[in-house]
Amino acid sequence: MKKTLRPLGLYIHIPFCAQKCIYCDFYSLPDAAARMDDYCAALCAHLDETAETAKNHLVDTIYFGGGTPTLLGAARLVRILRCIEKKYTVAKDAEITFEANPESARDFRALRTLRRAGFNRISLGMQSGDDAMLKTLGRIHSAEDTKEAVAAARKAKLKNVSVDLIYGLPSQTMEMWLADLRAAIDLAPEHISCYGLKVEEGTPLHRDAAQYTLPDDDAQADFYLAACELLAKNGYKQYEISNFAKEGLLSRHNYKYWTLGEYAGFGPGAHSDFGGVRYAYVRDLAAYIDGVTRGTDIIAEREVIDSRDRDTEYLMLGLRTAEGISPAEFERRYRYRFAPLTPLLERYAKEGFAVFENGRWHLTPRGFLVSNQIIGALLQAHGDEKARRAEAAAHGDFRIV
Repeated sequence: MKKTLRPLGLYIHIPFCAQKCIYCDFYSLPDAAARMDDYCAALCAHLDETAETAKNHLVDTIYFGGGTPTLLGAARLVRILRCIEKKYTVAKDAEITFEANPESARDFRALRTLRRAGFNRISLGMQSGDDAMLKTLGRIHSAEDTKEAVAAARKAKLKNVSVDLIYGLPSQTMEMWLADLRAAIDLAPEHISCYGLKVEEGTPLHRDAAQYTLPDDDAQADFYLAACELLAKNGYKQYEISNFAKEGLLSRHNYKYWTLGEYAGFGPGAHSDFGGVRYAYVRDLAAYIDGVTRGTDIIAEREVIDSRDRDTEYLMLGLRTAEGISPAEFERRYRYRFAPLTPLLERYAKEGFAVFENGRWHLTPRGFLVSNQIIGALLQAHGDEKARRAEAAAHGDFRIV
């Protein structure tokens, strides 16, 4: 009898970048190019030693994120991919994505090399179509660079192109945001991500916040709803709070995160949810390389989670998606009643924040705007139900009521 392999996504963190943006809190380094070869060697060694734990899995998505993966150059990226293919069982139709900043992805020959090696999806950090805004954000590419990068990707016969945009930028108006959206749509990508700007501690944007005029919450909400409407009119279906795609072209890798799929990360700061354990590696390039080379501990955090204890994650992550959550699936997986949540969801439905269809509850675009509050209320109701059940069990009443 043929063994069934479980699906697995691999995330490969490439921590090198040309310049830090003012809003970026990802682990990335602008002055570490001298460590690229050492890092690639450590990464391949780490992938090699971890492969045994994935022998019962089929790798169906691989995502090279950053940083700016293309700064490594095509040869190093191909080398890493070959290490994966040698040691892991990779699906023939695996989605293999690499992120790139536009200025680093204008050479169609390099992109063609990657495509021929097996990479089949590119995610470009467009962020804005306005050169002045890009400069404000600390980006080193121009709007023209983005156009050239998309043209190079098409010439290299990459058929799956994604672009990222940010809204709520300093002094941004609705007119400016709509112009960014139209600029992205004009590029005809298969996928568009729209993220609201967050002022994260430790970033230059946080440090110098007084210098910037940022749109308030109401303006951000208007930007978001405008994006949902315009993208839908142009054939981009929303499948998650921040993500829109042409039919059948959602990011399969990222969708694992929201649907409790397994994924294993590699590299400094990379996170994993694999084998019932959630863990992350140290956010330190030198410590990561040294740890892999010497065989010392590089785990920064670790938590063992039983599959039955993922009930809150199911609610929290599922409601980020357009598919939403299934009462029947919830009860089957976690053995908790869904009924205590129904009155809340029915109230949100009356307010235009939620919809029940095809046996599932999902949020509307307006509901996504207040998803934190909605999810918080549902988790509270679910927590009360769990406490009630625990108290009943403590008194010897083991009936499921």
